[in-house]
Amino acid sequence: MLTATLEALASFPDQLDAYYSAFPVEYRHWAPASWDGVPSEPFTAIEQLCHVRDIEVEGYQVRIRRTLAEENPLLVSLDSERLAHERDYAGADATAVLADLRLARSQTLALITSITPEQLLRPAHFEGYGDLTLHSLVHYLCSHDQQHLAGLQWLLGKIVTEVHA
Repeated sequence: MLTATLEALASFPDQLDAYYSAFPVEYRHWAPASWDGVPSEPFTAIEQLCHVRDIEVEGYQVRIRRTLAEENPLLVSLDSERLAHERDYAGADATAVLADLRLARSQTLALITSITPEQLLRPAHFEGYGDLTLHSLVHYLCSHDQQHLAGLQWLLGKIVTEVHA
């Protein structure tokens, strides 16, 4: 496993916290008039936090475990918009969400670092992504993190545009 990937995964909760903390309180639930160009799902800042927490636990941890335990499993994508609505992401407490994410990420890292080189080659099929290996899946998790950091930066850019308009 690439050291840079593991380091990026480990530092993600702190980066997410820092990006979220950069939002003025009055903009943490703000949505732009248009989501055109957003590099992540079209979620407000608080919704971004909830999304990555839920995808960590119900998405990537499950996918990793299934790939380790099953022969070439079909790994499903989660309906993020449905989860956001059902779980009232907009009403979530950011401090609790970030604490949950930190715990989940430490569990994910413990799982990833326990994987042998042979296990990294285990195949799966990820809905929307195609065939992959467990090693690929770890990189996709890191990519997902980066997409949501980019989504928060994008929102901050939209806010600056609105404030100075």
